[in-house]
Amino acid sequence: MIGDGSCLLDHMLSTPLRIQARSWAVVVLRSVSTVYDCALPESRIAGLTAAAGAVRAGQLVVLPTDTVYGLGCDAFSATAVQGLLAAKGRGRAMPVPVLVGSWSTVDGLVLGVQARVRALIEAFWPGGLSIVLPHAPSLSWDLGDTRGTVSLRMPLHPVALELLREVGPMAVSSANRSGQPPATTVEQAREQLAERVSVYLDGGTAGEIASTIIDLTADEPVVLREGAVTATQIAEVLGQTIQVAR
Repeated sequence: MIGDGSCLLDHMLSTPLRIQARSWAVVVLRSVSTVYDCALPESRIAGLTAAAGAVRAGQLVVLPTDTVYGLGCDAFSATAVQGLLAAKGRGRAMPVPVLVGSWSTVDGLVLGVQARVRALIEAFWPGGLSIVLPHAPSLSWDLGDTRGTVSLRMPLHPVALELLREVGPMAVSSANRSGQPPATTVEQAREQLAERVSVYLDGGTAGEIASTIIDLTADEPVVLREGAVTATQIAEVLGQTIQVAR
């Protein structure tokens, strides 16, 4: 279904009450997902409103980012995160990363923000660098088998940032079934995830390069995956040699 559902609403308002109740039941049981074209101002507003409502209701949404399309949900809903893993066909051994909408959000999610973490945030956020840090033990979330850590990133995409600033931190993984290529268009995401997702936000073609992941949980930084940001760029910011995992 494309659009904001206004045609369905107009039909329901003009339908007798007895039939209208039956229409509502059909809509609920079918659980049809909706695609919103975020290039159109009215559709973008409607899509962001629908996506925020879906996230708050514990449902899944697909959103564009500066790397690939993401499959996201409320980071603090264990049920929603489990639904995300199930939709991807992935187990808890691969925890779900978290996207944030601002630099300051990080302060409430981790044990402490060291100077080197702050330097990387200021250099590469919003952008393609994911930072693995020890998470605050007081947080009531379950992102998988994290071993006390969390991967954080602030994406460089206006639609993603607007949604994140509305709903707060989101657990977001690439919008694909496990073992399949990450989606770079909303059509690719929908082909793989179909009705497992409530709302699809179409932001056009996304980037094809995944984010770089750096582990800062130990004294020596380690790049776990090199992507949009190179190890050389990170080394220049931190003023030290960076180890790249093989």
